[in-house]
Amino acid sequence: MTRTVYVNGKYLPENEATVSIFDRGFLFADGVYEVTSVLDGKLIDFDGHARRLARSLGELGMRNPIATEDLLEVHRELVRANSIVEGLIYLQITRGAAADRDFAYPCEDTPPTIVLFTQNKPGLADSPMAKTGIKVISIEDQRWARRDIKTVQLLYPSMGKMMAKAAGCDDAWMVEDGAVTEGTSNNAYIVKGGKIITRHLSNDILHGITRAAVLRFAREAQMEVEERAFTVAEAQDADEAFFTSASAFVMPVVELDGAAIGTGAPGPVATRLREIYLDESRQVAI
Repeated sequence: MTRTVYVNGKYLPENEATVSIFDRGFLFADGVYEVTSVLDGKLIDFDGHARRLARSLGELGMRNPIATEDLLEVHRELVRANSIVEGLIYLQITRGAAADRDFAYPCEDTPPTIVLFTQNKPGLADSPMAKTGIKVISIEDQRWARRDIKTVQLLYPSMGKMMAKAAGCDDAWMVEDGAVTEGTSNNAYIVKGGKIITRHLSNDILHGITRAAVLRFAREAQMEVEERAFTVAEAQDADEAFFTSASAFVMPVVELDGAAIGTGAPGPVATRLREIYLDESRQVAI
């Protein structure tokens, strides 16, 4: 089935959708994005993603071309038009297309480019990997300094994914100044003595929407949380580890750089947090 996508105010078959070759997202990675999960045909944490989108645009001095209530309707229409029960909606906004390629920003009245499309992912909430856990490697964090802005500058994370694949693993955790920052597309956590440890918010990591929800649910469940940096050695010596993201929810990590974490199987904290997150998120999905 041909997907219906959204480009600059129009719903189109995907094979009819076009963006200018002069678009700054294409030429300069001058754009931001969000990914919202869909479970049971409803949007998970839409408000959180909309708030972060507005923040990312503001940090880059980029105009938001669509009101939040209109953006919600676009999401819902794409879910309906593409019959998405479980899946993802990708949203991208760029600074638009100037008349020619130029490092300087185009004039302020250049309209931003906005694109949304769906990805159908049956079984998203029942991933087999959540039952077995995943293996990660550590790599040097070579990204730019403003990782708190969710930009489309994703080349190095993509390279990290391929480094992990070449090593026979599933993902990579990035390390800077001896401490783990985050995964290639997720926030990283360890558990030691029942305490959940994850890096504190700063410009060094993405302010994950799923991260915020999971930590809130953990505290409500009387779990202890400590927000600080941790090392690779700490992670290898942890009782368990996991990561969070909008598309993977809570995913156990069972090996880092060839060393088993804990028992080498998904631990009780990660397993319980995944259950809580999915249950609570489904109840308030819109």
